[in-house]
Amino acid sequence: MPVAPEVILALINKSFPKVEVELRDTVGDQDHYEISIKSDLFNGLSKVMQHKMVMVALGDMVGTTLHAISIKTYPTK
Repeated sequence: MPVAPEVILALINKSFPKVEVELRDTVGDQDHYEISIKSDLFNGLSKVMQHKMVMVALGDMVGTTLHAISIKTYPTK
């Protein structure tokens, strides 16, 4: 089931204030996305923890309505 990019961006913006985010539909079906997020909330955290934070923000959409997502995270420092 497709997920509109606006839905994903709203969830990210809600969980990560002052975030820089880029979202790209990799296949054109609103079911496969690549997301790049830069946030000061990632400062000092491992990549695993950064990605977990993104997965929590997306909730139960991952693996259900959202088939695949590639996550790239960047701390601000």
